[in-house]
Amino acid sequence: MIQIPSHIRGLIFDCDGTIADTMPAHYRAWVEALGEHGVEFPEALFYELGGMPTPNIIALLNDRHGHNMPVEETAHRKELIFEQRLHEVLPIDPVVQVIRDYNGKLPLAVATGGFRRIAEKILRTVGVWDKIDALVAAEDVKQGKPAPDVFLEAARRINVEPSLCLAFEDANLGIQAARAAGMDVIDVRQYPKRLSKK
Repeated sequence: MIQIPSHIRGLIFDCDGTIADTMPAHYRAWVEALGEHGVEFPEALFYELGGMPTPNIIALLNDRHGHNMPVEETAHRKELIFEQRLHEVLPIDPVVQVIRDYNGKLPLAVATGGFRRIAEKILRTVGVWDKIDALVAAEDVKQGKPAPDVFLEAARRINVEPSLCLAFEDANLGIQAARAAGMDVIDVRQYPKRLSKK
């Protein structure tokens, strides 16, 4: 069971890979979308860039490897393919249980590098949308993870000092972002990824 320190006054969760096991579906969507441009995306690199907003990943791949993929168009294509795979997404039980246990006891926010519309659908799919007090997504901040902006904005929206927030993350860039925001962080990868069957 995940223990919450007594001084904590707000909980902030990453979405993909933290609340919901979306990463396999995201990776398949990436492979298909980038494959349309003849671009390969190794799985190790996908996980290394976890938490970074979709357009930023495409821009980085363009810069790093000399591709010329249209950033916004490719990002929306990738998200469209992912949406078609939402039925594959399962809740990550230990984290979802924390959300259920602390709903109404502490303010809860989601801080994601994903698009708002997609994040809301994921949260609805795993049954926690009605338990979240604030959702901060890629379009709500100037800089995505590993910058702290998304976590700082989430803390602001639930009216809790960042130092009194506990962040839940599954990616190195996200952990870096939460720490840069001055938050304690739980790396959910240390817990067994129990998944609920629908």
